[in-house]
Amino acid sequence: MPITPRLTLTLLMSACAVGAHAQSRGPAAQYWIDLSTTSSALPGMSGGGLLGSIMGASMGGSGKTLDAELQVRAHPAGVEANHAIPAAMDMGAALPLLPVRAAEAGRGSDRHEAGEQDKPKGRILLYWGCGDTIGAGQPKVLDLAKQNYGEFAQFFSSRGGYSKGVQHKPGNSVWPNERDSKRVPDNASLLGDHAVSGDGVPASLKFQVGAAHDFLPPVRLSSKGQPRDGVRLEWQSLQHAQAYFLHAQGAVKGTNGADDMIFWSSSEKADNGWSLMSYQSPAQIAKLLQQKVVLSPATVNCTVPKGIFDKAEGAMLNMIAYGPELNLAYPPRPTKAPAGWQPEWTARVRIKSTGMTMLGMEGAGAAESGGEQDNAAETPNPFKLLKGIFSR
Repeated sequence: MPITPRLTLTLLMSACAVGAHAQSRGPAAQYWIDLSTTSSALPGMSGGGLLGSIMGASMGGSGKTLDAELQVRAHPAGVEANHAIPAAMDMGAALPLLPVRAAEAGRGSDRHEAGEQDKPKGRILLYWGCGDTIGAGQPKVLDLAKQNYGEFAQFFSSRGGYSKGVQHKPGNSVWPNERDSKRVPDNASLLGDHAVSGDGVPASLKFQVGAAHDFLPPVRLSSKGQPRDGVRLEWQSLQHAQAYFLHAQGAVKGTNGADDMIFWSSSEKADNGWSLMSYQSPAQIAKLLQQKVVLSPATVNCTVPKGIFDKAEGAMLNMIAYGPELNLAYPPRPTKAPAGWQPEWTARVRIKSTGMTMLGMEGAGAAESGGEQDNAAETPNPFKLLKGIFSR
């Protein structure tokens, strides 16, 4: 069949119709809320990017954070909206939601161009499991000097799952933002009635949050013993926590003078914890519990085996408590829903609590430490060694 101008126009109109149909699918509005409680015994330090992804908590202090994001189907470029909050939040009547703008074109990049001097050296040693002694077959070793990217990918693979939440996508509306970024009070509670309003947002986007889906309490972690003898970690059980996971990292001088990294996790399987220090969906948590990668909610202690960090210049310990996840939709899905049925809106609340302390720092840990630590500034950055790999 010859391609005529008329046929071309018909095909273009059909493509536009298909695109419009695709854009019309899905709820009129989707809303995500991420709740996090952080506690740290390392005030004055800060982490972000790759470091923050693995540690899962800011090292700058303790407190509560709330992040919210709204997607409105009728306004792909974004819309100003409001989230009316309960008095228990102690943050006023509402949180303003503002669109995320795409980054300006032509903005300079701060990417570091690695040169010959940046080629990584040393190794990463991976240990796992709670207990008095190191388990058989450990450690798993990655030699950074080999530059084997396939081996890197395999080493850093993790059993953690993906749970969609706040992503700050351009066109979506978020809080906090440039107009309002006030601190969430320590006594803030999500308990009560919530309503989201704005152009294109269904008037029915209202919901309640109960005690089971409020902020988790802070992690209260204590340790006893030194790395050379094994460190026993204990914590208070957190109501509504679904599971726990611990991760530690340190550095030691290797045989060739290069820095060796040491990773340890509480998993019974060899897992570096790359994606486990963040939110996990209920289905993923159930899977991880079955695989014995995360600790059950009844667990209140774990011992870091002796001999892992005994020669390290310092080791940081991170812990996460996974909270439940609240998933809402309106109207509820009918028993015999027709093909293509969609609710007017959906909402998701994700919850976690994280803590950080120095391994072997006996006594009160993450949430209970009140002063500066003399050795905090000297703690090695465990991901400095990876700069040459991930900056390429």
